[in-house]
Amino acid sequence: MFSILRLNKFMQEAERLEPSEDQSVYNYIDYSDKRSLPISVPDYHTVDKDGDKYVVFNIYMAGRHLCSKRYSEFANLHANLKREFIGYSFPKLPGKWPFTLSEQQLDSRRRGLELYLEKVCAVRVIAECEIMQDFLADSGNIQNIDSIVDLKIILPDREIVVIRTKKNATADSVYNSVIDKIQMAENTAVYFYLFEIVEYNFERKIQPNEVAHQLYVQNYRTASASCLCIKRWLFNPAVETRLIESDNLAATFIFWSTIDEVDRNHIIVGDRLYELKALQDSSKKLDYLKMAKELPGYGEVIFPHCPCDSRKTGHVMAAVGYLGLRLIACTEDGTLENQIVEFTWKTIKCWEVDESNGLFSFQFQREEKSPKCVKLHTPYFTFLADCFNRIQEESWKIKTP
Repeated sequence: MFSILRLNKFMQEAERLEPSEDQSVYNYIDYSDKRSLPISVPDYHTVDKDGDKYVVFNIYMAGRHLCSKRYSEFANLHANLKREFIGYSFPKLPGKWPFTLSEQQLDSRRRGLELYLEKVCAVRVIAECEIMQDFLADSGNIQNIDSIVDLKIILPDREIVVIRTKKNATADSVYNSVIDKIQMAENTAVYFYLFEIVEYNFERKIQPNEVAHQLYVQNYRTASASCLCIKRWLFNPAVETRLIESDNLAATFIFWSTIDEVDRNHIIVGDRLYELKALQDSSKKLDYLKMAKELPGYGEVIFPHCPCDSRKTGHVMAAVGYLGLRLIACTEDGTLENQIVEFTWKTIKCWEVDESNGLFSFQFQREEKSPKCVKLHTPYFTFLADCFNRIQEESWKIKTP
């Protein structure tokens, strides 16, 4: 009888973890994949809402405020995680007290909650689960959607500006606030925009109607001061030359952006690395840019690797520039292979996005053959289309800065 009860209990726990068709097995969860996230709970404050006073603990990631949560919300998180990850031994949550806590006791609870988040978020599968992501997202319970928030924006010269704006402000509104704060000329501002740092070596241009603060708090995996930055939004080399000669701020921003592209190996410097290094001083930025423009890869946007229907195995990386499109062959884990297919803009006839299937496709003209369609299965299909459209616009009309 005892063995049957133990077996029944095991079966129930297995079903709670991952129900299966035969209700007899459960999926194995790997808790060994760990990484350190700079998450902290540095302080707390009291909220007075409709006469109800309570304490909330402020959660930060790499110095970026994500949300503020009550102790009861931490307790709910703990309970939900324990139900979801039965096989993991969770650290203890600071105990609940039936009476009002002193400042010393509140600070002790704060330290305990911080330690709890550090340990739990160190396990990748837990940190990236929907329960934790929902918890770390700003639910809006503490602040009204029209309230004022601070956003840190990283400039191309690596300086950081702080913008005070409404929580529901769009990317256009936030970008205009940045332009006003750094006093960038209006006719120069059209060649830059607000980007999101998605992962190392890649930034995505934010759509004008996206809410910047939502990206700011949701993209907590970016272990930097902010996931929002200003980048060049210009491909035409002739326009860029006139821009950097007429506007010192634009020249400075493009100079530092180019240094980053060299460091990331997006620009192929070959045996000219030492020449570039000798010019890597802000007083020599025009000479540096003049040399960099002659190198392969200058001014291109290189997208993360993705599947392509033209390849039976492996992935491709799309490199979009003013001269055309390059598809760089690589393995499924992004390791480069010795194959590059190049398309000039004259051969590319049309392009479109398929949001429902998450893909970007284009047709190119082949000699003495009918046009062929190439499909890229990438989550950045909108940004890829934006790049194509931007280059086409710049080729139609050379704008004067």
